[in-house]
Amino acid sequence: MAEMPGRVRKKRYVLVFSLLTLLTYIVLFFSRHLDDNRLTSWYDALDPARAVRVFFIMAAALVVAWLISKTRVFEKHPAVSLFVFSYVVSALFWTEPEVIVDASRYFTAAKYLELYGVPYFVREWGRGIAAWTDMPAVPFLYGLIFRIFGENRLCIQMFNSALFSGTVVLTYLTGRTLWDERLGMTGGLVLMGVPYLYCQVPLMMVDVPSMFFLALSVYTFLGALDRGGMLTVASALAIFITFYSKYSTWLMLTVLVIIMAVYVLNGGGRRRDYLLRGFAVTALAVVFTGMVLLYKWDVFAEQMGLLISYQKPGLRRWGESFLSTFFFQIHPAVTAAALYSLYCAIKKKDLKYVIVLWLLVLVVVFQIRRSRYIIMVLPMLALAASYGLMEIRDGAITKFVGLGIAAFAIVVALFAYLPFLERISLANLKYAGEFLNSAGAGDMDVVTLEPAKVVNPAVTVPILDLYTKGNICYDYKPVGFPARRDIVTSPLRFTWEYRNPPYYSSGCKGRKDAAVIISDKADGGLPADAPLPDRRYTRSRVFSTSAKVFEFQTLVTVYY
Repeated sequence: MAEMPGRVRKKRYVLVFSLLTLLTYIVLFFSRHLDDNRLTSWYDALDPARAVRVFFIMAAALVVAWLISKTRVFEKHPAVSLFVFSYVVSALFWTEPEVIVDASRYFTAAKYLELYGVPYFVREWGRGIAAWTDMPAVPFLYGLIFRIFGENRLCIQMFNSALFSGTVVLTYLTGRTLWDERLGMTGGLVLMGVPYLYCQVPLMMVDVPSMFFLALSVYTFLGALDRGGMLTVASALAIFITFYSKYSTWLMLTVLVIIMAVYVLNGGGRRRDYLLRGFAVTALAVVFTGMVLLYKWDVFAEQMGLLISYQKPGLRRWGESFLSTFFFQIHPAVTAAALYSLYCAIKKKDLKYVIVLWLLVLVVVFQIRRSRYIIMVLPMLALAASYGLMEIRDGAITKFVGLGIAAFAIVVALFAYLPFLERISLANLKYAGEFLNSAGAGDMDVVTLEPAKVVNPAVTVPILDLYTKGNICYDYKPVGFPARRDIVTSPLRFTWEYRNPPYYSSGCKGRKDAAVIISDKADGGLPADAPLPDRRYTRSRVFSTSAKVFEFQTLVTVYY
């Protein structure tokens, strides 16, 4: 029996998109010298031998995407399917070590809450607990996890995966609310088309939680405008948590003003209801955020001064190109579909499109040229791309395209980025911590040798602590620092302003099970003036993995 023309057309779409995806991968690989991402550059992560393996894995993944697209699981249970699918994928990355030294700040703040409780954290955050330019909401949540479940990195990763998957679901729900089911579901799948994002989920950072809370603020605000009631309180609480997740969310929360304006302009006879409900949410959110702002005003004023004098001009020096972000770290089809969606929205005169466009405009206007700093706008980018993909009338084809985009990103992240990140020198802290746990080291002395020029190695101690079950004694001695004029302009200035938490010096008496030396060279040995003579320990183990890409090296020697 001859095939129906519709089935032939679908197969052609599937074949063409699959070939274009593989061709895109080839083009990106041979253009990888243009990728200036500071963490997961294709130039660093993909050598020719690995690139060939990834190509064939990607071809197989596209076949799997086609088989999944032929099922009805996403149509029958869209929210559950998107959550489970994205959660399982993100769990594959839990082996990734902490690869950004900023994690030491968030771990330290969380550990204060774990050890001393919520009242202490609330009272001392920004004072006894160094806050740098960080906001308190996410470290507070991490601290609660530690206090309830114990100091376990896996619990943090499970939590962050839940927030990532929750964002995928919120993207679907927001698209469904603004337009329809198909656009929302495709948006959820497209959000999974960002290779860079998968490598951020397992980290003890604030970017993925901030993305979730901003997406939650948008969705609950839409619900509050439409239905009011308890959603008004829920929306205000979501805004409150988003406000205190990260300073850059303040700018991104302006999307709520755009949402309210669009609803009022399109509201017809419901304009008065939208205005009253919008102002009710705003009033409650101002009360919630204002109480904390007034209580910690001195801290926030100092942080904002630092942001203006240091962070703002520094962003110009530490940026990455839009080419890197939107064509290497994000599937190029996502960017292309998002650009095309602008034409589609103008043609349709669709005012609601301004809601998803707004955050993308802010990124361009304010020249936010760092992949990590735009993570929170990715749900809106996904919805914009999905809007463009709706020009494909056949829902089955659209679903395959969404799954194909996700497959591309998953393969690149899992088989290129993850192996690369597991080889960088900061991974030695993870491997040393796991070794100390297996050796049953309950108490250990830690020594950091004289600082390198780039980073003060003292900040690696909290990261080592995150991996170990034992107790660390660290007698911090701030010596060998660069000149002050070099510190104030350093992209890692916070490392030179490190404060040693008192809990590292509270248990330094008595014999230890091990000594750990963190240096920038393998087997650095114990310094002559260290109170840790080599004769105490009969064995040693060196952890010197290095991708030899980054200037700062973290090499670890364990004596036991």
